[in-house]
Amino acid sequence: MDDLVFLFDVDNTLLDNDQVQADLHDYVTREHGAEACRRYWDIFEQLRGELGYADYLGALERFRVEAMHDPRVLRMANWLVDYPFADRLYPGALDVLRHVRQWGPTVVLSDGDAVFQPRKVQRSGIWAAVEDRVLIYIHKEQEIDDVERLFPARRYVMIDDKVRILASLKAQWGARVRTVFPRQGHYAMDAAEVAKYPAADASVARIDALLNTTADDWLG
Repeated sequence: MDDLVFLFDVDNTLLDNDQVQADLHDYVTREHGAEACRRYWDIFEQLRGELGYADYLGALERFRVEAMHDPRVLRMANWLVDYPFADRLYPGALDVLRHVRQWGPTVVLSDGDAVFQPRKVQRSGIWAAVEDRVLIYIHKEQEIDDVERLFPARRYVMIDDKVRILASLKAQWGARVRTVFPRQGHYAMDAAEVAKYPAADASVARIDALLNTTADDWLG
C-alpha cells in the first residue's frame, strides 16, 4: 500500500479536449458541410446520453449509416485515430506527472469508450508518462472500490476539471482524498455548474501550477 497516489483526469485536465472537438468540428464542416457537421454532433450528444460517456467513433458509426454512399466518411475514422493528441497537451502537463511522481504513483482515472479514449491517452504520451497505470471507466466516480483494489493507498489526490467528480470522490473518501480543481475547459468555466457543488480542497488556474508544489503540499 502506498502512502499517496495521484489520480489524474485526462480531458481538459492534462489535454485540451475542447480544442480537439473544435478541430473535429472544423474538419467535418470542411469535408462534409455544415449540415452534416450539425448532424454528427446531434448523434454524438444522443449517444452520450445513452451511454454516459463521449463516444466519437460510435457516433461516427451511426453517422455513417445515414451517409452510407459517401466514401469520404471513411476518412473521418482515420482523422480521429491519427489525431496528433500530443499537440493538445496543456503546457507542462507531462512535467507535472513527473514532478508529483516523487511523492507517489501517478494514475490516469478517466471516463470514455474502450478504443478512442485509450488511443488518446497513448498518442498524447500520457500513457507512457504514468508507466501503464491507466484506468478508463464509464462512470469513474462509481468505481472507487476498483481504484482502491488496483492502487491501494492511505490517501489519494484527485485532479479533475469537473467539480461534480471531485465532490463525489470527496463524499465517498472524505479526508482520505485531496481534491484539486484546474480551472480549464468549458466545464470548469461554467459558473452555474461549478456553483452546484462544494469547493475543491485546492484550485489552480492551470495544470502547470502544480509544478510549484513541494513535499509539504502533498505530505504535510
